[in-house]
Amino acid sequence: MEIVYVYVKKRSEFGKQCNFSDRQAELNIDISPNPELSSLYVERNPVDTGIQCSTSMSEHEANTERFEMESCGVNHIEGGWPKDVNPLELEQTIRFRKKVEKDENYINTVMQLGSIMEHCIKQNNAIDIYEEYFDDEDGVEVTEEAPSAKTINVFRDPQEIKRTATHLSWHPDGNRKLAVAYSCLNFQRAPMGMSYESYIWDLENPNRPEIALKPSSPLITLEYNPKDSHVLLGGCYNGQIACWDTRKGSLVAELSTIEFSHRDPVYGTIWLQSKTGTECFSASTDGQVMWWDIRKISEPTEVVIMDISRKEQLENALGAISLEFESTLPTKFMVGTEQGIVISCNRKAKTSAEKIVCTFSGHHGPIYALQRNPFYPKNFLTVGDWTARIWSEDSRESSIMWTRYHMSYLSDGAWSPVRPAVFFTTKMDGTLDIWDLVFKQCDPALSLKVCDEALFCLRVQDTGCLIACGSQLGTTTLLEVSSSLSTLQRNEKNIASSMFERETRREKILEARHREMRLKEKGKAEGKDDDQRDEEAALNLEELVTKAEQEFFDVIFSELKKKEAEALKKKPKPKKASVETDGGEEMLGEVIGEEEDTGEDVGGEEREDVST
Repeated sequence: MEIVYVYVKKRSEFGKQCNFSDRQAELNIDISPNPELSSLYVERNPVDTGIQCSTSMSEHEANTERFEMESCGVNHIEGGWPKDVNPLELEQTIRFRKKVEKDENYINTVMQLGSIMEHCIKQNNAIDIYEEYFDDEDGVEVTEEAPSAKTINVFRDPQEIKRTATHLSWHPDGNRKLAVAYSCLNFQRAPMGMSYESYIWDLENPNRPEIALKPSSPLITLEYNPKDSHVLLGGCYNGQIACWDTRKGSLVAELSTIEFSHRDPVYGTIWLQSKTGTECFSASTDGQVMWWDIRKISEPTEVVIMDISRKEQLENALGAISLEFESTLPTKFMVGTEQGIVISCNRKAKTSAEKIVCTFSGHHGPIYALQRNPFYPKNFLTVGDWTARIWSEDSRESSIMWTRYHMSYLSDGAWSPVRPAVFFTTKMDGTLDIWDLVFKQCDPALSLKVCDEALFCLRVQDTGCLIACGSQLGTTTLLEVSSSLSTLQRNEKNIASSMFERETRREKILEARHREMRLKEKGKAEGKDDDQRDEEAALNLEELVTKAEQEFFDVIFSELKKKEAEALKKKPKPKKASVETDGGEEMLGEVIGEEEDTGEDVGGEEREDVST
C-alpha cells in the first residue's frame, strides 16, 4: 500500500521575501541563584593568581588523513571486426580486408575522404610551422649547471625480515612502475621465516606496493617483457625460471621443471628480440646459458656450456654472473663470469664449441655488470672487483679505458641511455658514482652517498633522468639527476666516438709492441738454449772421440794378442845342427834364415848352442 501526502501551498507564497524589523528585547527565562548549592563548594581564601605580561598561547596538533591512490587500468582490444573474424589471425583479417575493398561503397567512401585529406595536406604544405629560420647562427653559450642529483622517493621492503634488493626493472611503457626482486644471497644463511615475495611499485605511491609477486623460491632477477608490459620473467634462487602475467594475479603463470633448470641460482635473465616476443635466455653460476620459450617453458630449447677450452665439459665451465644482448646485433651475446672473464658468443654457430668466439680477461673477481654502449655497440662496460672497465671488440688483450682502483668493492654499473660518455657505478659503501668521460676521466663527475648500507643494484630510466638503486636492506632509492647529466651535449657523439677510437688504436699499438718484446725475449731464450745445446754437444763430442779411441786401441790390442797366440801355436820345432862338414854349415844358415823370416823371438840359449 502506497502512502501519499500532498503538501499544499499558495502560489503567492512561493519565493516570498523575508522582511526583518527591529523590536525591544524580551526576557524568555530568568534563573535566580540558589543558596542551597553553596554548601557543595568550599571557599578558597586567600587566592594566589600569577599574571604575566606575555600573551597566553596554546598548541594544538592535527594529523591529516593519509591520501591513498590506486591506479586502475583499462585493456583496449581492437574492435570493429565481425564475430566470425579473429583479429589475432593475420590470414582472416587479410581475407576480410580484400572482401571489403571489392565493395563499391568502400571505393566511394575512400574517394570522398581522399578529397578532404588532400585539402588538409595542401594546407600543411602551404606553411611549414616547424621551419627553423636561424639555423646558421651560432647559439648563445649558456653556462652549464654543475652536475647534481637529488632523492625524490624511497621504497622500503615492507617485510619485517629485511632482504637485499638484488635486481630492478623499469616498466617499458611510461616508466611509471618499478619491479624489484628481493632475495638473501648468503649461502645457507637465510633467516627463518623470510618472505619470498617480490614487488612492483608505483612511483607515486611509495607506501604500499602495487602488486606482490609470489614465487616458489626467492627471486634474484626480474625483467619486464619489452613487447608485453604485463609479462615478467624471473630467475629463482633454486635455479628455476618463472613467468608472471599481472592480469592473472600474483601467482606464477609459467614455471620451468626442476630437472631441466639450472643447478645454481639464476643471476641473469634477458628477453630476446624475436617475432613472438616470448623468447629469453638465462645464465647461472653452474656454467650454463639456456634458451627458453615461455609458451613451453617446461624445458629449455638450447643449452650452451661456458667451457672456454671448447670441450663442453660442465665441470670445467665458468660460472656466469651477468648477461648482455643487443637487439642491433641479434647473433651475438656476451657473458660475464665469476672468474673475471667476458665470453663473447655466437648464437648461430652450428656446434656448441663454435658458439664461444673469444674471451676478454682483465678483472680479478666476478663481473657483476656487463652492458654495451647504446650508441657504439662495439664498446662495452664491465664492472667487477674494484674497477670499471671499457672494452672494444677490436682489442681483446686489454681494456681501452678503466677507472682507478677504489677502496670499496664495486657492485653494479650501467650506461646512460641518452649520453654516450656517461655511465653510473654503485659501491659497497653506499656510494653512487656518475662518470662523465667528456668532463673528466680520472675521477667521477659526481659522487653521492645514497645510504649507509651497501648498494647492490642499479637501473637507469630510458629518459636518463631517474636512477633507481637497491641496497642490502631492501631499500630502493629513486634519484633524479640534473639536466646536464641527462641531456645530450653539443658534439658529444663525435667526441665520444673519437675518444673510443683513439684509445683503441693506442691499445693496438701497445699490444703490437708487447708482442714484439715477447718475441724478442722468446728468441733470446731460444738462442741461449741453442748455445747451451752447442756447448753440451761439444763436450759430448770430445767424450765420444776419447771413448772411440779407447775402443779402437782395445780392439787393436786384442787383435795383436790373438795373432801372438796363433803364432805361438804355429811355431816349428828347431833342428839339431852338425859342424863336421861344409853341408852342415849350410843347414845352420837355413835354420837361422827361417827364424828371421817368421819374425819370432828365439831363445838366447839355443842361439849360443848353435854358435858354439
